[in-house]
Amino acid sequence: MRVGVIGAGIVGLSVARRLAAQEHEVTVFEKEDDVARHQTGHNSGVVHAGVYYPPGSLKSRLCRDGGRRLKAFCAEHDLPYDEIGKVIVARTADEARLLRAIEARAEAAGVPGLRWLDGDELTEIEPHVRGFAALHSPTTAIVDYPMIARALAQEVRAGGGRLLLGHEVTGIERSGSKVVVHTAGGSTTVGRLVTCAGLQADRVAALAGDGPSPAIVPFRGEYYRLTPHRAHLVNGLVYPVPDPAYPFLGVHFTPRVDGSVDIGPNAVLATAREGYRRRDVDLADLRETLRWPGFRRLARAHWRAGLQEARTSVSRRRFIAQARDYLPELSVDDVVPAPAGVRAQAVGRDGTLVDDFSIRHVGPVVSVRNAPSPAATSALAIADHIIAALD
Repeated sequence: MRVGVIGAGIVGLSVARRLAAQEHEVTVFEKEDDVARHQTGHNSGVVHAGVYYPPGSLKSRLCRDGGRRLKAFCAEHDLPYDEIGKVIVARTADEARLLRAIEARAEAAGVPGLRWLDGDELTEIEPHVRGFAALHSPTTAIVDYPMIARALAQEVRAGGGRLLLGHEVTGIERSGSKVVVHTAGGSTTVGRLVTCAGLQADRVAALAGDGPSPAIVPFRGEYYRLTPHRAHLVNGLVYPVPDPAYPFLGVHFTPRVDGSVDIGPNAVLATAREGYRRRDVDLADLRETLRWPGFRRLARAHWRAGLQEARTSVSRRRFIAQARDYLPELSVDDVVPAPAGVRAQAVGRDGTLVDDFSIRHVGPVVSVRNAPSPAATSALAIADHIIAALD
């Protein structure tokens, strides 16, 4: 069968690789001149163990399965995979109660190796970190996702698939059981089409005839990086207890496979779908976001948190003050700015943030409408989930 895949991020490439392995004729359409140019190439590099996700959700199931597959893929291709572990740190007794609920949910979901730590036990694992209590997830790992994406692309090509880089999709026509994909370079007819367009997911789905909701609202995540002589301050990943009233995780410490350590992200509205810098402004993108009824409802519900994030964005001292709640000896002189990422957050018309993975069907087209974290961890399992529904 001829199958088209739109998007050469890690999810799209995972789908294409699996299809090529099943001897389908695969064509990947990507508007950029290389793979992994957006969310895959601008994320934290974490392989999540599935601690936060409700048992039975797609996120929970596909994260655990995808993480196992990703570990095996990295071993097969001699790619970095470092199980440095993660501590989720409760600063107070109230946060510890929230963390106990997370622990119970994670255990119900089958997350392996979890261990509760009191304050002294926390310092045995992270000598410079302070907290009332913590939950340790030893199987949480770090990888290089762009490197993984390039290896996936090689397998697609080795299996006979085509990667059409620099081919932005301008139109999609459905005609019975066939789909015609139009780009500036020409048109391609396929029997099935899978769209994995990330920051452009809603727009590409609309080309295929899907509805406008949920719409993508882009949030820029800004990071700082520990200077090399201070990278020793953390051994593994250090995360806060998430605020259940707030949709984002909060500032945390993320070691990278190259030995650097990032601090962040905060979350501010991006003024362009692919706006990785504060000065990146696309008026059409911004206008579309502001006109979406779901965004206006979301802003009304979370304006205080949004204002706090905006203040943190413009003040290094505020940013570091949040991080110092966990690492008291940190100072503003210990960090430098690091590259930002943009999260494609799907928001419903009613202002609800779509939390789980969302995959929709319109005739012979399958559209990934929402694939937030842990989509990179889950990508190989997401691919099988999508392909099982193609026939």
